Amino acid sequence: MTTTRKAGFAGGPNAGRTLRRRPQLSDEVAAHVRGMIMSGGVRPGDYIRLDETAAELGVSVTPVREALLTLRGEGLVELVPHRGYVVAPLSRSDIHDLFWLQGQIAERLAIRATAAITPEVLHEMREARDELARAVAESDTARVELLEFSFHRQLNRLANANKLSWFLLNAVRYTPAHLYSSDPAWGEAAVASHDRLIAALEAGDAGAAAAVTRAHFADGADRLLAHLETIGIWD
Repeated sequence: MTTTRKAGFAGGPNAGRTLRRRPQLSDEVAAHVRGMIMSGGVRPGDYIRLDETAAELGVSVTPVREALLTLRGEGLVELVPHRGYVVAPLSRSDIHDLFWLQGQIAERLAIRATAAITPEVLHEMREARDELARAVAESDTARVELLEFSFHRQLNRLANANKLSWFLLNAVRYTPAHLYSSDPAWGEAAVASHDRLIAALEAGDAGAAAAVTRAHFADGADRLLAHLETIGIWD
């Protein structure tokens, strides 16, 4: 039996959000709905209504329609003739596969970055680690997301592998960032992971840097699966 849920459901990570009008608006709507799907805010079999989603986000129907076309291309929603868009099936294996892909790419970048690390970059990464710890302690979820992204971007730039970095950026779109940034336990684990990664980089130990990176993404998969199990998405 299918149900209808709003993509911006009450209490969700983006509830009450009004998006600004600009050229990439459909991309922002797609990111919003993608986050809802991956975090279980809308579930397989739920319909995503154009009018309801547009009203919830404060936009017109056009960017919502464009966003759903994008998500259909990604296999996250399906078009049911005469009925609209429905959330596609999402399995445990899908979650494992997404994080495995992210981890594989990130691990390769970490190995390359180890050979190019400098004292200056290590200093910047330590500063970013300290800022992240403060943001976690203050429950500043927006800043946690920004700092986590910035920390890994420093490493990825150092790897000097633009194509791999681009693929990783596209792969992490499927990670519901707010689910993690709002979890203090994840925040503390992320800070500890950053400490281990910095130590590995400083020691020039590419194997350790790869292992820390691999564990970071495995932990992300485990936490998301536990969350989805808890809310009964596969019941």
